[in-house]
Amino acid sequence: MSDHKKKVRNEPFGDIMKSMNQFFHEKPVRGFMQTMDDFFKNPFPAAHFHVEVSETDDAHIISAELPGINKEQIQLDVLDNYITITINQLKSLTEEDENRQITRRHQSFQRSSRTIPLPQPINEKKVKANYKNGLLQIKVPKQKGKTIFLED
Repeated sequence: MSDHKKKVRNEPFGDIMKSMNQFFHEKPVRGFMQTMDDFFKNPFPAAHFHVEVSETDDAHIISAELPGINKEQIQLDVLDNYITITINQLKSLTEEDENRQITRRHQSFQRSSRTIPLPQPINEKKVKANYKNGLLQIKVPKQKGKTIFLED
């Protein structure tokens, strides 16, 4: 008897869940939900480039994986103890018909950046950067501090 009561008690809740499930699987809502899922999985496709910061005795090494990016698309900026890597991408799409007539042309500009904080101000004149085979490496020399001796 207790199993029967439990089943009866869950039915209204089951109907609500069934209605909600149907609502989320109807075409307009399902399409919207899929778009939202895609957005949160990858909101800014080019914004997510992998950056790794390592340290040696005399420098901070910043490495960024940028496959498919040309050197001319990379911009580096230094302000105080921050270094910003910016990627500028201009994408162009042209569609032609069978007579090689342009039927559609689409251009989009996308900018993505990552800002990396370092524990000390950066002397931009001493920063070295190179880009090869999709890997950007930035070497930021550490600044030597001054030792202050205590007076007696």
